[in-house]
Amino acid sequence: MTALDLSSPVAVVGTGTMGQGIAQVALVAGHPVRLYDAAPGRAGEAAAAIGARLDRLVEKGRLGADDRDAARARLKPAGTLAELADCALVVEAVLERLDVKQELFRALEDVVADDCLLATNTSSLSVTAIGGALRVPGRFVGLHFFNPAPLLPLVEVVSGFATDVTSATRAYETARAWGKTPVACADTPGFIVNRVARPFYAEAFAVHEDQGADPATVDAVLRESGGFRMGAFELTDLIGQDVNESVTHSVWQAFFQDVRFTPSLAQRRLVESGRLGRKSGQGWYDYRDGAERPEPHTADPADPPAYVVVEGDLAPAGELVALIREAGIEVRQEDEDNGTRIVLPSGGQLVLADGQTSVEFRDVVYFDLALDYRKASRIALSAARSTSPRTLAQATGLFQALGKKVSVIGDVPGMIVARTVARIIDLAVEAVAKGVATEEDIDTAMRLGVNYPLGPLEWSRRLGGDWACSVLDNLHECAPTGRYAPSLALYRHAYAAGKQEGSSS
Repeated sequence: MTALDLSSPVAVVGTGTMGQGIAQVALVAGHPVRLYDAAPGRAGEAAAAIGARLDRLVEKGRLGADDRDAARARLKPAGTLAELADCALVVEAVLERLDVKQELFRALEDVVADDCLLATNTSSLSVTAIGGALRVPGRFVGLHFFNPAPLLPLVEVVSGFATDVTSATRAYETARAWGKTPVACADTPGFIVNRVARPFYAEAFAVHEDQGADPATVDAVLRESGGFRMGAFELTDLIGQDVNESVTHSVWQAFFQDVRFTPSLAQRRLVESGRLGRKSGQGWYDYRDGAERPEPHTADPADPPAYVVVEGDLAPAGELVALIREAGIEVRQEDEDNGTRIVLPSGGQLVLADGQTSVEFRDVVYFDLALDYRKASRIALSAARSTSPRTLAQATGLFQALGKKVSVIGDVPGMIVARTVARIIDLAVEAVAKGVATEEDIDTAMRLGVNYPLGPLEWSRRLGGDWACSVLDNLHECAPTGRYAPSLALYRHAYAAGKQEGSSS
């Protein structure tokens, strides 16, 4: 099954931001495009807005003037659904309400041919439920574009329970022909991106709610240590707190209130107070004129230790050994079968975040996971109140000697980056096991859909197949609510990785 022929008309119903973006993508790809909106005059306004964006593309040298003129000639506002009768594909981008979408597609079925592909751009509703109202549900598919559709490459091609393979394949190939990067997935709450990404927001909010760190510090650690493009607080301010919370709530409800997807009470209070982020002038941060952006907590300078004793290989933070030596600090290395750690001259220990807390041990400082310890510009440390000030100072000075800013946070199990990455890996592994999507498509979706520095399965391979399971096991022991309990799929994944490592050693 191949992509739709470029001569085939494509219709977009709903002319808001997403509808206009999808229409522009199909138009620039070469299709005749019809725009329809139930509100009188909206389709014409949308056509004019798309035309203006095409003009800007010409000004920027991204589109030729002749191509712009040809595209404009192919774009037609439609006054009634009947004017979409000859379309080969109709994409819906209307209000996120099941009854509204079902009513629309029932009306479309009375207009278009039985071989017309029908698609929804829903991000939160069940494709199966929308298509269940149709006479021919096999030709119904999800085409979830990301905003802004003309710029972001990812399209989730979602097969509902009744979607024919031929329909899904045609939708997939058409998205690819439009210059997009499609990924195939089954109809599951949140699809790929909105399902797997929930912990990125949830764990940041949880650290804040537990008084572990303020939003600016959490965001800085996620960016400068974790390698994420934006922190969770600034990203949700950009998305809109109401929009982000609505998606979280929808996924939580769709999974029968699974505790792993529980929404944040702190975010609920933001929404209730009208602090929706950039669009309202206030969210986690203040965007009003004259407001100052809070700075992340950064520790004062401390003296580095004269030497450290490295026990074990420090995996997956092994690169620190070379960095410490390069900083001119003596490294005394010892083999250790019972874990890996850095022992400081104070006698205290520096340990990679593993889901446990400093208060459980005598004189332990935890350091957070980094995407790349050489490139990271900030490292988070956590310590209990009982931790020796001398040990914390030496740990701080050590990382400062490596050229890192240091943020000292509360005694939070799993810290910030480690717990976030472990949970993302768990949801991704579980999605593969449940047939939601392939490993490759999940990694592609998370890199392109939300700009993660690595796909979750790629991250798991880098950290070791049992790393995420071990961190979550420890987190679950600290907070046995079920939120951090590793999935059965992750247990199997870790066990298989352990057997493989054992057989190769």
